[in-house]
Amino acid sequence: MTNPPAAVPAAGADAALAALLLSVDPSGLGGAVLRAAPGAPRDQWLAALRARLPAGAPFKRVPLHITDERLLGGLDLATTLRTGRRALQRGLLAEADGGVVVLAMAERVTIATAARLAAVLDSRSVTLERDGLAARIPAAIALVALDEGIEPDERAPAVLLERLAFHLDLAGLDPRAALAVSADAAAVAAARLRLPSVALPEDLLTALVTTAAALGVHSARASWFALRASCALAALRGAGAVGEADAAIAARLVLAPRATRLPAAPEDERDETDEPAEAEPPTAEPAAANDEPAPPPQALDESAEVVLAAARAAIPAGLLAQLQAGLVRRPQRGAAGRAGALRGGALRGRPVGIRAGLPERGARLDLVETLRAAAPWQPVRRRAAAAAGDASARRVRIEGADFRIRRFKERSETTTIFVVDASGSSALHRLAEAKGAVELLLADCYVRRDRVAVVAFRGRGADVLLPPTRSLVRAKRSLAGLPGGGGTPLAAGLDAALAIADAVQRRGGTAVLVLLTDGRANIARDAAPGRGQAEADALQSARGVLAAGLNALLIDTSPRPQPFAAQLAGEMHARYFPLPHADAAALNRAVRLAATATS
Repeated sequence: MTNPPAAVPAAGADAALAALLLSVDPSGLGGAVLRAAPGAPRDQWLAALRARLPAGAPFKRVPLHITDERLLGGLDLATTLRTGRRALQRGLLAEADGGVVVLAMAERVTIATAARLAAVLDSRSVTLERDGLAARIPAAIALVALDEGIEPDERAPAVLLERLAFHLDLAGLDPRAALAVSADAAAVAAARLRLPSVALPEDLLTALVTTAAALGVHSARASWFALRASCALAALRGAGAVGEADAAIAARLVLAPRATRLPAAPEDERDETDEPAEAEPPTAEPAAANDEPAPPPQALDESAEVVLAAARAAIPAGLLAQLQAGLVRRPQRGAAGRAGALRGGALRGRPVGIRAGLPERGARLDLVETLRAAAPWQPVRRRAAAAAGDASARRVRIEGADFRIRRFKERSETTTIFVVDASGSSALHRLAEAKGAVELLLADCYVRRDRVAVVAFRGRGADVLLPPTRSLVRAKRSLAGLPGGGGTPLAAGLDAALAIADAVQRRGGTAVLVLLTDGRANIARDAAPGRGQAEADALQSARGVLAAGLNALLIDTSPRPQPFAAQLAGEMHARYFPLPHADAAALNRAVRLAATATS
């Protein structure tokens, strides 16, 4: 029988403790991710961390769209042109050596920037090889990633999350309450000096690793961070060795938020009536999706049970519910495309870098980068010009290979094409609800300034009720007078939508197709009745949607999900939503969720 775990402190107390530990061992713990909107709790946490760092330690902020040159460093153009020798300019990460870097809006950082930050966290240095320079600059930093993600699927990149010891959610903290931090800067400084001499007993090291395995945390970094956190805790309380309570708190702070499965309950907590019969093999607890099967239960020593119990009791409520359901939702890179898809090679938009090339066909010359490319060659060119008797040898000499032009990415305009089944079978079932759902979706598109188009198919063909437009009034008017009845020319509806999508794409836009149908195709492409040919034509049109590269969503509005509707969605590689009991609002929510996932 082991001692029960201590009561789990409030989220604010754990957050304050994490700030203390990070100030004791900044580069050893990697950093923290703070999931919270801008406000008092986040500001207080950052202020508490900064106040307890060593005197003079840098505290730098990384903006979202920072350039590689500012982040990593590069050629000092002014000094190079003045002296004729390559001069190195240190980047922000090198300037933050021995301190903390705060990454703003980490949930929206590009994968390229995240990879560069991860490399610096791993090596504790910046490796610079660009502009004719080769250098390795010390950059032992701690990273604080500010995750302002409002949507559940918005998360900081996994490559960063794995390298940060603490995953803190401050969203539930009272903004009026002060963050209570128990140690001042002097106590933290003393702990920092004591840290290298703190010993970790073998049994507690085993307990931390065993706890990580029991929680389904397979990353070796997580176990290492738990070890470092337990040593920092011991140093804070003035001890020369890690105690059982230190290891339990470290597991709670570092391992619990990373859990991917629930560990088996201790034997003394199980009801004897729940034990399997002797003839039956013991059943393992269900593992999370995409995880390896849980290993068979092993006997734990007393220290390991205490550490594991503390971690189990501190699993966040939302994560606990997912683990109990046997499924952990993985972080997704969502939200792209809500205001149009990113398109590279544009002549305007957000700058994303430079490339060698001539300023032709509207391309814009980047003068600074052109001078930067030419600077290392100035001594050679000046000597060559002087030898040739050129009186202008002292001028900056630019050649064709030096020209650099700007690269941009812009969000292309999105057109959402609603394809509405107005046939007799659909009218009998869900036409009114489909109209209501489309009206709600039209309003969402209007807010995003997307264009919308409406195609209706009934009888023997399809009609474009509304060409692409931003007018919400026109879109609603086109739906209001839509009658229902007649056959289901599904292929004709898809063909009409494809024609609109093709025109949109030719103009450089992005098209999204939303099909609302009960899937009962019975009118062929040539307007002849017959279910067999009608379904074959519809499948052929669906393959055309896939070939055009369109994001497509199919809402099955039949009272019972139709196998052919699911087959049609499969041919288009579309998201399929059978919603036999949904109202207009539920249809709207489902389509918005699918649109985010397919962007």
